[in-house]
Amino acid sequence: MLEDLDPELLQIARAGVAAGARLLRTAETGTIRSKDDRDFVTDLDMRIQDTVQAFLDDATGPGFDFLGEEDTGSSSETGSRWRWILDPIDGTSNFIHGIPLCAVSLALARDEVPVIGVIGAPLLGTEYYAARGAGAYVVADHFTRRLHASTTESVAGAVVSIGDYATGAGAAAKNARRLALTTELAAHAERVRMLGTAALDLAWVAQGRTDACVLLSNKPWDTAAGVTLVREADGRVVDADGADYRLDSTSVIASGHRITSDLLALIDAPATV
Repeated sequence: MLEDLDPELLQIARAGVAAGARLLRTAETGTIRSKDDRDFVTDLDMRIQDTVQAFLDDATGPGFDFLGEEDTGSSSETGSRWRWILDPIDGTSNFIHGIPLCAVSLALARDEVPVIGVIGAPLLGTEYYAARGAGAYVVADHFTRRLHASTTESVAGAVVSIGDYATGAGAAAKNARRLALTTELAAHAERVRMLGTAALDLAWVAQGRTDACVLLSNKPWDTAAGVTLVREADGRVVDADGADYRLDSTSVIASGHRITSDLLALIDAPATV
């Protein structure tokens, strides 16, 4: 059961993501603009955010705050205990370059805890969804399957994805740590991957496609939906200090329970770089 969540909220979230995913699959990209050093936004990012936000406002009314990655001037903060968190295109650089690893990512947080997550990856023909207490699921090829995180028992047998290297101010210092982490994982994991989209990093951990992901930053619009997926797939999501993930965590480490401690030890090794 959905604990004390209204089941309709999950359906609203799925419908909102479906509306955004249709645009991601069929609409023109439009103008591509620079937000920062090697960080881009397209007209389509803005259009999807406006479309999904308008849908959510109509469906749930004024009792729900909204946080979107792209600042359209319409993000709302009323002090509600409920907040929608949206990334209209997670993996924009992938999308711009025609790489199909990109997604619409929507979470609902209650009291700053993610409780619903939906990720639509229309260029892969895939939707992921989860609600606290109700499990996590993937819809692909007209089939719905329940998700289960990996039960791999060692990092040596794990495929681990890592987040993008940093750009913008302070990138050199941030990337020193990321490169050190890459070296540690390359020496210990079966394989290391970089997908370029945190939403799918987390969704694939929930699905058991990868055994873990390590993101040395945390932007809630990138991660909140996927965190719910991993937790409902019987995985674990923690910060680099081993504390359970929070919206204000500085890192996001997701995996099956059996390798979390070993992963944290590897992450700690380059932490002082």
